[in-house]
Amino acid sequence: MITMLKHSPSQSALCSDATKRFLLAAKHAEINVLEQLSSNCRIVIAVHELIHEIQKERGASNIYLASSGQRYAKERSQYVTNSEQAESTLKSQLKSLYLNNAFSSLNPRLLSSITLALQATDHLPHLREHVVEQAISPLESTRAYSRLVASLLTVIFEAAAIASDPTITRVLVALFNFMQAKEYAGQERAWGAIGFVETHFDVRLCTKLQALQQAQEHHFDIFNEFADKTQKAALVTLQQSKAASDVLQLRNMIAQLSDGSPIASEISEVWFDVATRRIDAMQSIETLLTEALSSQANQQVQNAKRELANHQQLIENFNDEHSNNNYSGEGIAANEETSEGSPLTLLFDPTMPGLVEGEPNSAPKKSITSQRSTLSAHRSFYDLLRSQAQHIEDMERELDEAKRAIVEQKTVSRAKLVIMEKFNVSENDAYRRLQKQAMSENTTIVNIASKVVEIASAAR
Repeated sequence: MITMLKHSPSQSALCSDATKRFLLAAKHAEINVLEQLSSNCRIVIAVHELIHEIQKERGASNIYLASSGQRYAKERSQYVTNSEQAESTLKSQLKSLYLNNAFSSLNPRLLSSITLALQATDHLPHLREHVVEQAISPLESTRAYSRLVASLLTVIFEAAAIASDPTITRVLVALFNFMQAKEYAGQERAWGAIGFVETHFDVRLCTKLQALQQAQEHHFDIFNEFADKTQKAALVTLQQSKAASDVLQLRNMIAQLSDGSPIASEISEVWFDVATRRIDAMQSIETLLTEALSSQANQQVQNAKRELANHQQLIENFNDEHSNNNYSGEGIAANEETSEGSPLTLLFDPTMPGLVEGEPNSAPKKSITSQRSTLSAHRSFYDLLRSQAQHIEDMERELDEAKRAIVEQKTVSRAKLVIMEKFNVSENDAYRRLQKQAMSENTTIVNIASKVVEIASAAR
């Protein structure tokens, strides 16, 4: 006993029960966040499936309306049935995942976007009645369906914006941008169908189609930045496919008809079928993305649970070691040599921030991978604390990088709203103005959008 009192207490003894419990609480909190994120991912997949069905219903409804009910009546009816089934699945999942659980952990922005999207789907039967009764124009129908799809895409965007895991965030960003490109492809199909059915294209319609094509390429570029090799390769295959080649041929035909030259209305079905083949091929890439999303969400939850079990085991080992050392009276020196060069506590760790005039951070930081691979019962409890803190820091840094595209998207959206309000133009016209200005200044749309937002903010 006298010998033990001559030594400093072991490091395990200096770690209070509260410290250990908070370490485990942090890991439990991480698991809870990941499980909520996993639930959000399941909703994203259900939203994705509904959007795909709505896009097909929109295209068929346009041809049905433009042909005064003479074309695509049967196909449209089947698409409506598919949309209703996808909508039912989405609403069922929303209720089971969100409404049956406590609301404290749910994000208000995501819930708000879900509410708006559901309100839009509530009025779908009314829109469909107008289509059947020929009480709405193809243009009005296209805009109504497109607003619905936009509200559903916002759900995916918000899910990506609040995601707390960098790996999952990257998949969500890739998925959102690919789905946005596919939505513009769907709008291109719808607007093209209107032109063919009405047997002529004018300059305004051709300009609209060109803007939609440029928007697709813009979102494909962002997709390529965040997608993995398999997903990128799938896009290359799509771009080199027969469907893409056929769409390009018809695009060239449309461009030549911008003077209003007449064209046979029957080509509308050719256009719709060709554009649909391309969009269906895009759907297969979306499936790759949703499968990756589901896999990553499940994997991250399991990884966090394994780390929690590892933390619990290490703490038990530290406690057992301390108990044995106290009993034998000879373990103190060994505890102080748990890791070569390892600091005993935050108070004596030169790598931790402190006074400005303090010692420089000369000791290099160990990577989280290195720390995890060597973490064992023989490492200090402080190393375990630092490992957890470094893990969170690394995640935050990677998350910021992954969310850059989301921030840029929000900036562009705000700039479009500013232009729409100031000049009383449509969203498409506002985006074209940003595009033209970016080309004029040889810079990116994001840079121009940032300037617009800054000027608008300063003027308030």
